[in-house]
Amino acid sequence: MRKELAKNYNPAEFEDRLYSEWCEKGYFKPDPDEKKKPFSIVIPPPNVTGQLHMGHALDETLQDILVRTKRMQGYSTLWVPGTDHAGIATQIKVEERLRVDEGLSRYDLGREKFLERVWDWKDSYEARITGQLKKLGASCDWSRQRFTMDEGCSRAVREVFVNLYDKGLIYRGHRIINWCPRCLTALSDAEVEYKDQPGNFWHIKYPIKGEDAYVEIATTRPETMFGDTAVAVNPEDENTKHLIGKTLILPIVGREIPVVADDYVEIGFGTGCVKITPAHDPNDFLVGQRHNLEQIKVMNDDATMNSYAGKYEGMDRYACRKALVADLEAEGYLVKTEPHAHNVGTCYRCGTTVEPLTSDQWFVKMKPLAAPAIEAVENGTVRFVPERFSKNYFNWMNNILDWCISRQLWWGHRIPAFYCDECGHMEVSKVDIDTCPKCGGKVRQEEDVLDTWFSSALWPFSTLGWPDKTADLARYYPTSALVTGYDIITFWVSRMIFSGLEHMGEKPFSTVFIHGLVRDAQGRKMSKSLGNGIDPLEIIDKYGADALRFALATGNAPGNDMRFSDEKIEAARNFANKLWNASRFVLMNLKNDDATLLEEPKEEDLKIEDKWILSRLNELIKSVNTNMDNYELGIALAEIYSFTWDLFCDWYIEMVKSRFFEGGETALTAERVLVKVLGSILKLLHPYMPFITEEIYQAIPHERESIVIEKYPEYDPSLNYKEDEEHIDRIITAITAIRARRQEMNVPPSKKAKLYVVTKYESTFSSAAKIIEKLASASEVILTDSYDSDDAVMIATDSGSLYIPLSEVIDFEKEKARLNAEMKKNDSEIERLEKKLSNEGFVAKAPAQVIEGERAKLKKYLETRESLKAALAKLG
Repeated sequence: MRKELAKNYNPAEFEDRLYSEWCEKGYFKPDPDEKKKPFSIVIPPPNVTGQLHMGHALDETLQDILVRTKRMQGYSTLWVPGTDHAGIATQIKVEERLRVDEGLSRYDLGREKFLERVWDWKDSYEARITGQLKKLGASCDWSRQRFTMDEGCSRAVREVFVNLYDKGLIYRGHRIINWCPRCLTALSDAEVEYKDQPGNFWHIKYPIKGEDAYVEIATTRPETMFGDTAVAVNPEDENTKHLIGKTLILPIVGREIPVVADDYVEIGFGTGCVKITPAHDPNDFLVGQRHNLEQIKVMNDDATMNSYAGKYEGMDRYACRKALVADLEAEGYLVKTEPHAHNVGTCYRCGTTVEPLTSDQWFVKMKPLAAPAIEAVENGTVRFVPERFSKNYFNWMNNILDWCISRQLWWGHRIPAFYCDECGHMEVSKVDIDTCPKCGGKVRQEEDVLDTWFSSALWPFSTLGWPDKTADLARYYPTSALVTGYDIITFWVSRMIFSGLEHMGEKPFSTVFIHGLVRDAQGRKMSKSLGNGIDPLEIIDKYGADALRFALATGNAPGNDMRFSDEKIEAARNFANKLWNASRFVLMNLKNDDATLLEEPKEEDLKIEDKWILSRLNELIKSVNTNMDNYELGIALAEIYSFTWDLFCDWYIEMVKSRFFEGGETALTAERVLVKVLGSILKLLHPYMPFITEEIYQAIPHERESIVIEKYPEYDPSLNYKEDEEHIDRIITAITAIRARRQEMNVPPSKKAKLYVVTKYESTFSSAAKIIEKLASASEVILTDSYDSDDAVMIATDSGSLYIPLSEVIDFEKEKARLNAEMKKNDSEIERLEKKLSNEGFVAKAPAQVIEGERAKLKKYLETRESLKAALAKLG
């Protein structure tokens, strides 16, 4: 008994059921057959900070399209799911909840109890994220689900840390770092976002000791002057080199500082004198090292001023700035204030302006790691799609600085360094230790944790079992592709590439498939502040997962941002309805059993329209396969959509309807072709719309247990019917032209008329005469060498001239009556408007635009009168 499709398409009735069945039957697990080529993807792990947004939905949809396609193409396919602990972001969320709900801080709980709360948060939100991915239809192997802080990934992190430390590539140093005063942690350069902000250049006098003179410096951060330990000038600058070796008096503070010579100062820029604050500026830090200058840190971790700021101690940095500038002006040190917009570093998580300051932190030495990673992309070992994004990668990697990897947090991978207070020894260890290996004294572990991206960088191999030599690692590393947004090329992609090369001796993936951001209908980035964010689950609840996936893939081009709108999701739902209704029609007209219908239609039984649709389907299959290989998923979907809606639903089904009533071989062949074409459409569409294609697949004659494990359509050279394609394409052009002309003439489809055809393609029109009669409302198709067009409508097409006798589509007396009635109505409007416009009072008082509007209406009615006269004259 063949399964029936419900009358109406309602995805809520089957999407969850189908997903459960797929999981139960293990379809998402890789095929263990060693003969099959492997295809693997690791999911960019969503942060356990909340729930998935529309950007995640796009990312997971694109990955699932690739994975489902490769699975159907016969690859042993593995898609590893997982989540990221997201150190700063998650800790901030939990701290905020703790503060709001209980009025407590993490310090009130202590490290151990606080981390228990974070693990509870992680478990709750990881479950939510997993549920969302399943609702979306993601065909991940859930038996291999990972978390960046699970036991295996944590072991990999320690292994990498110790290995890099032993090689001298990880070190602890006192360096200038980016500090977030709100998150209270160091940030790597990649975690700093630069934004243009309005500010000022404050020009300040620094008196020269022993002289009645001063140097003028300009700064955008006057509050840092308490940490100044020198002023630098360029030794080649004729205007300032006489100052070298002199001593200056620091305003307000009164401390003496030297003038030093350094090439860092640009000749001709500003005043030529630059204040040097080694503890609060990365360039000044380097100058300070060259001249052995003292580092004076003038701020606390929360960006309030410390004791070095004197009477300003305890003030916020900006409050200090305001008070200090006022005092400088009052004491005669302020020369002038110049407005100046500048690029300011901000925390990528909270948006707070970061403060460069010196601190003891852990760093990764990047130059030795970056070199092979740059070469891997240069020589094509790793390929970016689109290629233009390799420029972002090279720009970052060629200018890379050492990576600050320590974070002043509690949530994360705690740095595996152990300190002995008795003998001062530090031990870096892959396992926890309690006693010092040097003196046997008690040790304490480093309080800081690692940057979140340190563990994420290992994701392609840590998730497959490394450092153990597992079967998964041997079979599925390197992975096949990485699908991600362009916004984390520096954060994540670059780090995975150098980590894979360093620790595995091989690239982490072959291709980096870059997609853009999901924006709203107006092209704006979705954000809480704009209130334009869209919850993917709400869309799924209303329209179904297939409609969401279709909308996200529609028009998607590698690397380009996309706009999401109500119109897109409505169009997706409409397409699903069209496919559903077409499938129901096909099913209602299948009179033969499944085994019979699954047989290939015999070529000798194929009619011209059958060969046309099979040939066009074959071209579609070829093009879709090519576009999928090139990651042009949006183009492939557009082709499937166009073929399904236009060629299959609107043309082929209409062409073969009459054959169902003829019975015999012609009906059987039509049924077989319908089943073959519909089945192929479902297979091509399945990676994009997995649920509806499975539900329909289970209803039509099919060969396998599920469409998930079906064979993806392949191009078949034997199904090229070019001549038949051309025949039907000419017929479609003709029918379309006839329909358009009849519509212009208000002739209903029920009104039949003879069609005279003058063409050099007589075989085309004679072989498709029945189709033309049915679809162009022709009572008869008559081929002729010529036709007198005086009493007929002539329609010109690229394949010939078509004539419809006027007498067959128009009742002359009725048409005359209709035209005369229209003429009478039109004339009354002309009379009304002429009377109105001849009224001097109206013309004098009415606004000019109103008068012009009435004159335009009159002109239109006068033109209509001439058209009506011409139409009546033609009728005689």
